[in-house]
Amino acid sequence: MDGVLKDFVGDEVAALLALDPALEPLTGAAMNAVFAGGKRMRPTFAYWGWRSVAGPSASQERVLPALAALELLHTFALVHDDIMDGSPTRRGQLTAHRALAADHSTQGLRGDPAHFGVSSAILVGDLCLVWADKLMSRSAVAPHTLLRARAGYDVMRAETIAGQFLDVLGESAREWTLERALRTAQLKTAGYTVTRPLQFGAALGDPAGRAVSAAFERYGQAVGVAFQLRDDLLGLYGDPSATGKPVGEDLAAGKPTVLLELARSLADPAQSAELDKLLSDTENLDVARVSRLIQETGATIRLDQMISQRVAIALEVLDRAPIDACARAPLGRLAAAAAWRNT
Repeated sequence: MDGVLKDFVGDEVAALLALDPALEPLTGAAMNAVFAGGKRMRPTFAYWGWRSVAGPSASQERVLPALAALELLHTFALVHDDIMDGSPTRRGQLTAHRALAADHSTQGLRGDPAHFGVSSAILVGDLCLVWADKLMSRSAVAPHTLLRARAGYDVMRAETIAGQFLDVLGESAREWTLERALRTAQLKTAGYTVTRPLQFGAALGDPAGRAVSAAFERYGQAVGVAFQLRDDLLGLYGDPSATGKPVGEDLAAGKPTVLLELARSLADPAQSAELDKLLSDTENLDVARVSRLIQETGATIRLDQMISQRVAIALEVLDRAPIDACARAPLGRLAAAAAWRNT
């Protein structure tokens, strides 16, 4: 997978630099965003979606460009997400907009470094989106097969934008609910991370596999939401050296995460009043006290239970899914890895 990405991105970068060497900050930031780390979860789920219908002996070479394209789509989403969230770091490094702003200052360019960084990073994300489509078109599968797989891919992109808007809206809304927080997780994370990549991969192997697609819908929703619930916990209780992001970043941004909305629903009147008071001043947020208070409501225990329940559902679906036996154990391990990761 990485070999396909490196060859493709390398060629694209060379073509851009041949237009003008001044594009180097753009291409450098794009390359760093793609290759700075990451779990490659979306291409991995897509691979096992394909393998689940193609079987253990099918050659993967013809579908690798399409699978690798999902990582470029993911890079686009991350770069833009970091801009919207104002995130300083990603994977332990400066985010694209922060790195480009720093380059602006280092080079002594005119104007506002922050504006330059945001404007340039938007273009970095856009470039990765274009690259995703271009790389996907290089797959050596029948045109009608790729077209059908692309239909699901387009649904995934629209759903991701819908989920991202709800995520942005949640920061400004006066009221939010646990139900809407879960819906946001389903749209922004579950479909985009697990369900649609699995269905995309399966469509590349068997465009008519409706029973497999339905099974992946149930498995993907369970695993994808578990992934986001774990992300909520890591965002507040994880090790920044492992997650690559500051503790409490979502709370400071005013995001109504599932964890926070669950805490609100479980809090007694005194806890609820204190939580509201603490969260009313996000600029001086006492993250340590908020994290303890959320624990005291029982929300973290309940969230762990919700994660476990979803993993159990996913494994039960796998047992009955009409997929090749070679994919069952790997998909089971992926469910556990997504739900109980530390990064």
